[in-house]
Amino acid sequence: MKVQGVVRPPGDKSISHRVLMLAALARGTSELSGLLTGEDVKSTARVLRQLGADISPIRAAGPVSVHASRITHPASRLNCGNSGTTARLMLGILAGQRFAATLTGDASLRRRPMRRVTEPLRTMGAEITEKGGDALPRRIRGGRLRPLTYTTPVASAQIKSALLLAGLTGNVSVTIREPYRSRDHTERLLVHLGLGLHERDGAIVFEPRPPERRGSVPSFRLAVPGDASSAAFLVAAAVLAEAGELLIENVGVNPTRTGFLVVLERMGAHVERVNLRNEGGEPVADLVVRPARLRARKWVPPRSRPWSTKSPSSGSWRAARLEERKRCSAKWASCG
Repeated sequence: MKVQGVVRPPGDKSISHRVLMLAALARGTSELSGLLTGEDVKSTARVLRQLGADISPIRAAGPVSVHASRITHPASRLNCGNSGTTARLMLGILAGQRFAATLTGDASLRRRPMRRVTEPLRTMGAEITEKGGDALPRRIRGGRLRPLTYTTPVASAQIKSALLLAGLTGNVSVTIREPYRSRDHTERLLVHLGLGLHERDGAIVFEPRPPERRGSVPSFRLAVPGDASSAAFLVAAAVLAEAGELLIENVGVNPTRTGFLVVLERMGAHVERVNLRNEGGEPVADLVVRPARLRARKWVPPRSRPWSTKSPSSGSWRAARLEERKRCSAKWASCG
C-alpha cells in the first residue's frame, strides 16, 4: 500500500468552541477562520446567538465573523444539542451574568454529569438549580461571584475552562490545581488576548484586570489549527504504508494533544514537523510522515505523573512552553 499526497485535517473542535465563546464576550467584531463545521460547534454558536451575539453561518472553508457587545438575557432555554463542551463551558460564562438562564440538550446530553462543574461554581456564588439530578436541564443565575482556589478531583479541561470563564465574566480571581496536566487551549487563548492568566507554583491563576479595564475582552482575528486527533488517523496510515510520503498541513501540535506522536517516535517512526509557527497562542506545524518499521514498546502515559514532576507533558505550563521553543529552530523562534 502506498500513501502519498497533501491533506489538511478539519479544524480543532476544542479550540473552535473556545474561540467562539471568547469572540462572543469581546467588544466589537472578531474574524475566525478554520472553525470545525460539526454539530457540536454549531450548538455553541446557536447558544451564543440566543445570548445576543451576531455570528455568521459556519460553513466549510469560509470565515466566520462574530459581533458582540454584551451578553443578554435569553428569551428561551439554551439548547446545547449533544455538546457537553457547550453545556459545561457555558455554565462558566453564565455564572458571571446577572440574570437567570436554563441550559438543556438532547436526550443523550441530559444523561451526562454536570456536578463536577456546578459544585465549584456554587462555591463561587452562582445559584444553580438541578431539575434532572446530576444532569441537564440546569437553571443558573449568576452575578456577584467570589474568588476561588480549587483543586480539581480529576484532570479535566472542561472543569478548568468553566471556572476560568466564570472568573473572566465575574471579574474575580481563580486559582486551579490539577492532579495532572489537561489540555490547555483556554489558558493559551487567555494569555494570547492579554487577559491576566499566568502560572504560579504549579497552579493556573487568573487575575482580573483593573476595574477600569474589566469586561473589555478585545476583538481578535484567529485561524483555528487542524485537529490533532483527526490527524492521528492519517499519521497512522502513512506510517503503516509500504511506500509514499504524506504531508499533513496545519496541525495543532500542542504538547497536551500529541502523545500519539511521542509514542510513535519511540516505536521507531519519524514524523517531521516543518513550518513551525504560532496561531493564537497555539503551536502549529505541517507534518511529514513516511513509512516505518515499528517496534513494540512499553509506554506509561506522562499524564499519570503529578504536576510536581515538572515534565513538559505533565508539569508546569511554563515548562511546556519552554519545550515548544526547543522544537523551533532560530528561524521559527516565535512559534512558542
